[in-house]
Amino acid sequence: MAAGIALADRDGIESISMRKLAQELGVEAMSIYTHVRNKDDLLDGMVDAVIGQIPTTADGAGGADGADGADSAADADWATTLRQMALAARAVILTHPWAPPVIESRTAPGPATLRHIDAVLSVLRKGGFTVAQTHHALHILGSRLLGFTQDLFDDSAGSSGALDPETAAGIVSELGATLPYIAEMALAVTHQGALGGCDDDAEFQFALDFILDGLAGLQNR
Repeated sequence: MAAGIALADRDGIESISMRKLAQELGVEAMSIYTHVRNKDDLLDGMVDAVIGQIPTTADGAGGADGADGADSAADADWATTLRQMALAARAVILTHPWAPPVIESRTAPGPATLRHIDAVLSVLRKGGFTVAQTHHALHILGSRLLGFTQDLFDDSAGSSGALDPETAAGIVSELGATLPYIAEMALAVTHQGALGGCDDDAEFQFALDFILDGLAGLQNR
């Protein structure tokens, strides 16, 4: 699994095959089948191993923005603890950019994933949420518990090469005639003076904090 993760980190998830993994390990391809049934089984193990890298509250989950770790759920309120866990998960996922789409394609959680979810449920239950509220919270938080979100579209390509102000202004002017609100939004959220990708980390934290505030309101109903 470690060799598969390293290969995917280096060459992308499309590089994963039994043959290439065997080459990485210096063995015959057929010997890989001693350990996994097929490529899907390999991917299951790889994403579960990645999720296993995410610290839980018991391990001391520290926020990606430098927050101190918590040794147990009792060391911080539930919202702070969940925030630290989600940001710690994001720090892990950012080192394995291939992982989110593979995680989303899996049909059953592995042992590490189940342990991570159980740790999240523990924080919520010990924080005073009912079983029903905890169930709602799990659905609301969704993939943020694993450090990523599914956005409306992927603008990551734009973030690597933002347009210069003159070109951006021309594009916005063309959009404004038929799509005024998209043009307005494009201008409002420009980065460094030009159109480009969103600040994914900032948007992740904004949405996470918004959700946690909402869950606090649910708890007080």
